[in-house]
Amino acid sequence: MSTQSTPGIDDAGTTDHPSRSDGFVRGISGAIGGPLGDHATALDRPAGQERRFWTAVRIVLALACLTLALHWVQKSPCQDGAWQNNVQYTRFCYTDVLALYYAEGLNEGKVPYRDHPVEYPVLTGYFMGALGLPVHAVGDGDPSINQGQWFYNLNALVLGALAVATVAVILALRRRRPWDAAMFALAPALVLTATVNWDLLAIGLAAFGLLAWARKRPATAGVLLGLAGAAKLWPLFLLGPILVLALRADRLRAALVATGTAIAAVVLVNLPAARAYPDNWDRFFELNTTRPIDWGTLWYIGRYLDGKVGNDPARLGPFEWLNANIPTLNTLSYVLFGLACLGVAVLALRAPRRPRLGQLAFLVVAAFLIFSKVWSQQFVLWLLPLVVLARPKWGAFLAWQIAEVCYFVAFYGELLGAATSRPVFPEGVFVLASALRLTTVVVLCVLVIREILHPERDAVRATYPDDPDGGVLDGAPDAPWLDRWRRREAKPEPQPEPATT
Repeated sequence: MSTQSTPGIDDAGTTDHPSRSDGFVRGISGAIGGPLGDHATALDRPAGQERRFWTAVRIVLALACLTLALHWVQKSPCQDGAWQNNVQYTRFCYTDVLALYYAEGLNEGKVPYRDHPVEYPVLTGYFMGALGLPVHAVGDGDPSINQGQWFYNLNALVLGALAVATVAVILALRRRRPWDAAMFALAPALVLTATVNWDLLAIGLAAFGLLAWARKRPATAGVLLGLAGAAKLWPLFLLGPILVLALRADRLRAALVATGTAIAAVVLVNLPAARAYPDNWDRFFELNTTRPIDWGTLWYIGRYLDGKVGNDPARLGPFEWLNANIPTLNTLSYVLFGLACLGVAVLALRAPRRPRLGQLAFLVVAAFLIFSKVWSQQFVLWLLPLVVLARPKWGAFLAWQIAEVCYFVAFYGELLGAATSRPVFPEGVFVLASALRLTTVVVLCVLVIREILHPERDAVRATYPDDPDGGVLDGAPDAPWLDRWRRREAKPEPQPEPATT
């Protein structure tokens, strides 16, 4: 499809304008005068012909900085660490970053893994130590320094830079669609959860890994995805879609290089702590193995329904039974996630056109969250860049973000009720918010699957000829074996000849 004739693409065939191409944005743009006109589109002239400072790229980057500044203000009531009268819950400003500075012994100069077990993968532990130990060293000689506040603000600065870098990566991957990155930059979830934990470390590394793959550097991509996986586990799941798509395109060598270097990076980063302090290093795996059903998950909703359906208090419902039998819960969660990944692989091989990497990456990570027994409030950040790459349409995205905001408010109400032993609202309100969040993620998955099966509905392919994230896969034909397989499936069964008399 020629981009010159595509709705929403400017006359130079370079830039998509959501107020023209996105039905939701086009509809609401009527309230402010309608879609962009010729004067406004001058913002998107090719490099060297721009006459204004505020180009689309600069606007989106500025919006990301504004969002992160708002997040910092939103967390400011908790920065001094004097959490009295449950201020961390009443002001919605709790953050693991500040709490764990003390809980992990960083305020005492303890080295992660050597002196204290850490509940996170090793690169996150190293990151905590790299920022926390210098703060302790300075604060130890100057009692006037609030070490916890310094530590939080230093983390906020670095994590904020990684968030802006992630926006820059999305802009680099979507040069013809710069306004897509505004979905990440303006996401309410980013305002509320950016520094609740260290998830932006893994997100930033994973984003650069996807950029390296798109730039046809599989070894670099593997190293970066491996480092991201050493910070949080989920970026390693992106290797699955890369392998499946490479199989369909007969480009397995590049995918195997990326996978091999990712595994090597994970092993090399884990090896020092695993060999020297195996018990402290194993804390992350032990915690995840023994952890029961957590708040807000599919399994938590099921436990609530157990209590509403069952009439015999002496008899455990199925979800309550799983919570009491954690090994079975773990197995069931892994099996369901594995089946979902298998379904994504089948979809990738049988789709009429090879899916884009962003689409499959979103489906795999979303499936992990849907079936996981833990779905922390900040895990929404994992999906933010992936949904932008998979389906850059504002309508369903905003519905999902509204659901996340509702969950955020309900979750803090639940925390406050647990802290004071006085429920803020009935348990059903929190379960409803959890179900709404789960439902909107499932709806996004359905919409992505629909666009895989009907690629003519794919907004990205309305702008690009194939897959701008695909690297060696971009524009590659399907493997010959796939064509032969399809011909065999399409070959009609021989009909028996009519009997003669």
